[in-house]
Amino acid sequence: MLRTQHHSTDTHDVSVQTAIATACLIWYIIVWCVCAIGFIQLFRYYWNTPPPATCLTALKEEDVPHLTIIRPVKGLEPRLYECLAATFRQTYPKSKLTICFCISERSDPALPILERLVRDFAGFDARIYVEEEDRMLKENGNALGPNPKIRNMSRAYREARGDLLWILDCNVWVGKGVCGRMVDLLCGYGKDKKYKFVHQTPLSVDMDGQNISREDRELLLGKKDTHELPDDIAASTSSDPRNYSRGRFRKLLQRGGGRLDEAFMSSAHAKFYNAINTVLVAPCVMGKSTMFRRSQLNYVTSSNPDRNPGLDFFSDNICEDHLIGDALWKKPQPFEKREYQPAAGERVEKWGKHAMLFGDFCFQPISHTSVAATIDRRLRWLRVRKFTVTLATFVEPGTESILCNLYGAYAMTTLPYFTNLGILPTWPSFILVWLLSMSAWCLVDWIQYMLLHSARTIELDSDTPDFVLPQRSVYGKTYSSSREPLLGKSHRKPGLLDGRRRTFRQFWLAWAARECSALPIWIVAFWGGVGVEWRGRRFWVGLDMRVHEIPRDRGRKE
Repeated sequence: MLRTQHHSTDTHDVSVQTAIATACLIWYIIVWCVCAIGFIQLFRYYWNTPPPATCLTALKEEDVPHLTIIRPVKGLEPRLYECLAATFRQTYPKSKLTICFCISERSDPALPILERLVRDFAGFDARIYVEEEDRMLKENGNALGPNPKIRNMSRAYREARGDLLWILDCNVWVGKGVCGRMVDLLCGYGKDKKYKFVHQTPLSVDMDGQNISREDRELLLGKKDTHELPDDIAASTSSDPRNYSRGRFRKLLQRGGGRLDEAFMSSAHAKFYNAINTVLVAPCVMGKSTMFRRSQLNYVTSSNPDRNPGLDFFSDNICEDHLIGDALWKKPQPFEKREYQPAAGERVEKWGKHAMLFGDFCFQPISHTSVAATIDRRLRWLRVRKFTVTLATFVEPGTESILCNLYGAYAMTTLPYFTNLGILPTWPSFILVWLLSMSAWCLVDWIQYMLLHSARTIELDSDTPDFVLPQRSVYGKTYSSSREPLLGKSHRKPGLLDGRRRTFRQFWLAWAARECSALPIWIVAFWGGVGVEWRGRRFWVGLDMRVHEIPRDRGRKE
């Protein structure tokens, strides 16, 4: 009897173990398939330069839709002038552009740069909006919620010309043909479908390790430009004594955050972002560069009597980029409703919800970013996302390399099928399978990293900033003349190895640090509270996804 009970217990344990291992194997395969989709899509669309926009080649200038570009600005971001100047250098007709720079107050150190941009590109309809001068807020201080970015952009949104809006963060640079291709995708030019919302893949570039001298910078930007720009430490050369800390470890903590950001945005984030926006099972928007129609956003955000429709509707939330995309995804427009009656002769078209502009990145230069600042930013993202996309955030650790490959190693060393293939159910086999899976994952990310930083999709010209250009020779040993495309010495198309902005050792150290920190950061963010810091202000996020500002005195006490 005792033997029978013991045998029954063993059988039950084996069944549970097999069930767990099977679930782990299924998850492991799913995650690797998602990675494969993202990796393939990146090579499909980011290997060649996209063609010119159809709206610019097939339409007369008067038929090109008017576009308002809103660029919210806060402080001196790295390479701010170059990032903002990219707005004026688009191939889109200048008569069809309205460019709005938005700052919170006139004491913002970025204001002189905005004023210089308006002078340098005098032929454009460019405006500077100051939040503290907004008449609506002067008359009613409660007209908007605490979201500082929405408060910054509100007036520009309300006074925008035309229906098309492009919200582009101040700290990103885009190529000269991006505007036209974004409009093509949104309006369906050259396509068989229009979309309600389009966006781009963001890519971070850490500039602290770039060995570009002052002389090279003058060749790239012109002596006049380099002297007139503010003495921003983020754009200074490596010889600047302010760039150094006495201790190597201390310097790493002070400036290593940019390398972690670069590794993350060039590997895990890019793969999953492109994969999710390929299958389109749910909205997935980061928000560095988004385009939509004001009329459509106003329609789906007219339910709150205390807020204007449009951007103002989201001023009580902190992740407005995701929520804007979510509203346009989930809430139908009048012509999408079953009861809609088209006018005589009107053709009802089928619209897409979201689309990502494959083939064009928006580049974010990063400099002097501490490890603590990077961790704080990740905590903010995760703490906001756990209320907006709870299930996706909850399972996110399982999509990271370490845990996912642990699942796979456990499955392969537990299930009888793999035992028949020669994979023994032992700890050495478990460790070996995990190491092989991690090595394969790292190799995929390294190849992907080189692709993303090879600048193969960029329309290179004299205005292309050095942080976008490839940094390594085809042999990956010496610093290449990345100025060649700029100075006209060569027009060779960059190859994959030209994307070796870092050596493999440098990449691996940043990649491994990012992968090892992912789970601890997630644990702190998901279970460690609801407080976030954004744009120098402290907030707490409620279950209703609304944010509440924490007064400074209270924040210090806590």
